[in-house]
Amino acid sequence: MNKKITLACAECSSRNYTTHKNVSTQPARLEVKKYCKTCGRHTLHRETK
Repeated sequence: MNKKITLACAECSSRNYTTHKNVSTQPARLEVKKYCKTCGRHTLHRETK
């Protein structure tokens, strides 16, 4: 089952991106390096609750 998740910047905590993930195959929290408009550079984005 796919679930809609929100990704937040690890440095400034702004919620920049939304995506979908399959909860049954990926139970751990998602961490991706993406561009943050607030910071102005690529930072680590983590899945929020």
